[in-house]
Amino acid sequence: MIRYTTFALTMVLLGTTVGFAQESEQEKYYKITPLPIPEGVVLEVGALEMMPDGKLAVATRRGDIYMVSNPKASSPETDTKFTLFAHGLHEVLGLAYRDGWLYVTQRTDVSRVRDTNGDGEADEFEIVSDGWGVSGDYHEYAFGSRFDQEGNIWVTLCLTGSFSSQVPFRGWCLRVNADGTTVATTSGVRSPGGIGMNAAGDVFYTDNQGPWNGTCGLKHLVPGKFVGHPGGNDWYKLAPEMGDRPVDPESNSRFHVEAKKIPEYMPAAVLFPYDKMGKSASGVDYDRSEGKFGPFAGQMMVGDQSHSTVMRVVMEEVNGRYQGACIPFLKDIGSGTLPIWMTEDGNLFVGGTNRGWGSRGSKPFSLERINWTGVVPFDLLNVTANPDGFTVQFTKPIDAASATAADAIVAETYTYIYQSSYGSPEVDHTKPTVTKVEVAPDKKSLKITLDKVQEGHVHEIHFPGIRNENGEPLWHDVLYYTMNQIPSK
Repeated sequence: MIRYTTFALTMVLLGTTVGFAQESEQEKYYKITPLPIPEGVVLEVGALEMMPDGKLAVATRRGDIYMVSNPKASSPETDTKFTLFAHGLHEVLGLAYRDGWLYVTQRTDVSRVRDTNGDGEADEFEIVSDGWGVSGDYHEYAFGSRFDQEGNIWVTLCLTGSFSSQVPFRGWCLRVNADGTTVATTSGVRSPGGIGMNAAGDVFYTDNQGPWNGTCGLKHLVPGKFVGHPGGNDWYKLAPEMGDRPVDPESNSRFHVEAKKIPEYMPAAVLFPYDKMGKSASGVDYDRSEGKFGPFAGQMMVGDQSHSTVMRVVMEEVNGRYQGACIPFLKDIGSGTLPIWMTEDGNLFVGGTNRGWGSRGSKPFSLERINWTGVVPFDLLNVTANPDGFTVQFTKPIDAASATAADAIVAETYTYIYQSSYGSPEVDHTKPTVTKVEVAPDKKSLKITLDKVQEGHVHEIHFPGIRNENGEPLWHDVLYYTMNQIPSK
């Protein structure tokens, strides 16, 4: 029997996906275990955090925080327990634990809460920072990170609606210090879906398709920079430490073209081709398990709320800026993927909700744990750009003959219009020719030479003919590399 403290209400919705492997294939490698949600609890999961005592803190969009005991149990149906820890908060989309306090990012502020008498319920609430404006617009979400290496929480603030910023710092990223100081950090934010760090500690967030965002993307947050949407740039007048307001981008241009004209502008490190990889990019984390979650240690993972998926992201730095590829990974999340959190011992926790935006996962909300079965899939592992193509690594040795067949590799490129109107179709298509394929001596990587690479384009590369030494096809046979800059060597 599941024991719990209830606090409740209800919800519903729908969705669709493409490009991900068959469910039966996924089950060979990764097991999805639902954590049973007690009857009457509306767990529209907005944020996750592991506590020092091993409990999983689960915040909801309804403003509740539950503590889930034994979240790693092999039999969660009987061994988990949900206890209401706090309620009365507002759309919690960030949790971070430090020094006995649970820090909460909600629409209005970053607060911190704790239980001082040991009864399992929060009894002390403090506002840490409320250094931004709230007008009551439905779209004004606030997503908060965990603590960075300097002890800051990074907060990305949605615009008022999709196009404008009606109150201070909507459309910005701010940093909240431990003493409550709030620092304007990065402008140009539109509609975040998640925020997190890579293995190096650099901070990234997902921004979603809309005005000035032709498709969803993963963007690197760098102090003093501008990430694309000028709707909130009037607030430079309140942030003298940021310098002068950047020049507004020219509508109907291209990302890489405007980046050369606007020194502060940093386009998305990785674009997620719309509907091929999802429609609403969400949670951000990385595999910190050092191999306990399979062969993808150190790589980033990003959710998509609409397609109920988790994709892999591999990146490199070219000319001092991140760029890289997204690769399909896990599908069939119970609801719309929102927060994700990877533990050091190889448990990937995924929270789901589909209120306000449909999801392929049919449940109105979900909480699941995903574990590696120990079986290594034959899959794409990594990709890096060359001046004339790419080097692609695999998880297992490939059959060299299959890689050099005429139909083994197929490539195309395209980009998106950088414009003030909503979204963009794929544009400027090219069909590069594969002129050479060189298989490494260990057969675990190959170098692909193309007749031309395209600056500012997504390079969509399929590997339909690649087989391993047992004649098996790849688990996922496509990657999408965003070539913001062509490497010089």
